[in-house]
Amino acid sequence: MDDIFIRFCGFSYHTKGYHSQDTEPLTRYLFRLQTEGTSEIVFNNERIAIKKGDLLLAKPGDTYELKIAENQRSGDYHVSIEGAWVDDWWNRSKKPSISNIYLDDRILGLWRHLTLEKRRPLSEENNELALHLIQALCLTLERSLNETAADINRPYAVTRMLRYIEEHATLGLKVDDVAEHTGLSVSRAVHLFKQTIGKTMIEYAQDIRLSAAIDQMKYTTMTLENIAEKCGFSSYAYFHRVFKKKYGMAPGKYRER
Repeated sequence: MDDIFIRFCGFSYHTKGYHSQDTEPLTRYLFRLQTEGTSEIVFNNERIAIKKGDLLLAKPGDTYELKIAENQRSGDYHVSIEGAWVDDWWNRSKKPSISNIYLDDRILGLWRHLTLEKRRPLSEENNELALHLIQALCLTLERSLNETAADINRPYAVTRMLRYIEEHATLGLKVDDVAEHTGLSVSRAVHLFKQTIGKTMIEYAQDIRLSAAIDQMKYTTMTLENIAEKCGFSSYAYFHRVFKKKYGMAPGKYRER
């Protein structure tokens, strides 16, 4: 981990225009995620309009300019890094220069945490934590890119539903909330999800809750009643019934094994 060097990391928000002046080839990796509004970049002499959710992954040798017009509103996270670990991570799979990813709480949370850590005074900065955060960010971005590639033949609304359910399955998820998140009627959202995924939203959420419960049973000493509550089940009796139907044994028996 000591061979990762974070040169800068931050969040920018522009409302009065901006134009980066450095047109020399990059000497480090640059990642930029558009989180709000729009912008324009000139990447390797190609002019590209950037919208919310667009992720730029640039490598050393690429050229990059950022242009934001006077009437544009633009917000983005960005980080510049280098090092042997980053080289290995970059080279192990193809990384698209520009892609549009789902802005979930995992990616935004990691980037926000890393940015805040790098803003600390040098005397208070935890370099080990920052290095783990940048590694986690790279791996999470890679997963998001792989999920995006797998979602090519899937309606974007269904992808949004999947990500929303994954984030909220253990928090008292309601079908109405999923539909509202994607801007669809409940009936349309329910039909589209079942048609595409082959199971209902509740069944998908149930699988996530059960997986979370198994982790809690394996790695904590929490009571089964507390685990059921923590993982989003309305009661222990309901958790017991669903678990036994799925795995063919009661939760207590599973935990003993």
